[in-house]
Amino acid sequence: MTSIAESVSPESNVAGAGENVVSLADVRFAWNAGSAIVIDIHRLDISRGERVFVRGPSGSGKSTLLSLLGGMVTPQNGMVRVLGQNLAALGGVGRDRFRADHIGFIFQMFNLIPYLSVVENVVLPCGFSQRREKRAAKEAGSVEAEALRLLTHLDMAAPDILERRVTDLSVGQQQRVAAARALIGAPELVIADEPTSALDADRRLAFIKLLFQECEREQATLAFVSHDAGLAPLFDRAIELTAMKRTNSADKPEPESR
Repeated sequence: MTSIAESVSPESNVAGAGENVVSLADVRFAWNAGSAIVIDIHRLDISRGERVFVRGPSGSGKSTLLSLLGGMVTPQNGMVRVLGQNLAALGGVGRDRFRADHIGFIFQMFNLIPYLSVVENVVLPCGFSQRREKRAAKEAGSVEAEALRLLTHLDMAAPDILERRVTDLSVGQQQRVAAARALIGAPELVIADEPTSALDADRRLAFIKLLFQECEREQATLAFVSHDAGLAPLFDRAIELTAMKRTNSADKPEPESR
């Protein structure tokens, strides 16, 4: 059987080389005062359109890093910039607005709304962001039409699928609905937290190929967290969090490695 690494090319056409969507500088984060440092990164830059794989063992801070990128938390030290914006400078409400406008999330458990239809779940981010609503409508004529375009590309637009409750969909189908929801309105940054953990190898490969295609279409930057190191060769770059951590403030940062 063809391996995942052989089936998806790791190369991508990264637009705006040198233009960083994400920049972290001297970032330290702990969940509570006096508790262990979870994130300690001297420098991390992610370019526009880049597909980055973030790996590390359980407890290494993978999900915490995504929370920092999404502005759900802010570091005790250092600076997190997304699209040039210092997230900590925005305040809580400002970060919520920035996140709604510029960041799409694919959660490990998908977090679909059970009482909404497939299309209603996909268009949900546009209800919180006029910017994404306008971009979605401009793309396909209406927000609903853009949702159907995305679902079609993800092989989810058959009438019998659209009529089902999301709770009646398979795990793989729910995953693709979650991906369409993250991508609608062309957010500049897509954050995926262990989105393939419940899939077998073939479905994992198919999902990643579709996700890459949609991100490349919009030149979205992708930050993808997984414990599965076998996926790393598919991406432009792999970041090992444990290798990046500094043991104290005097340490030199380890290089980012594949």
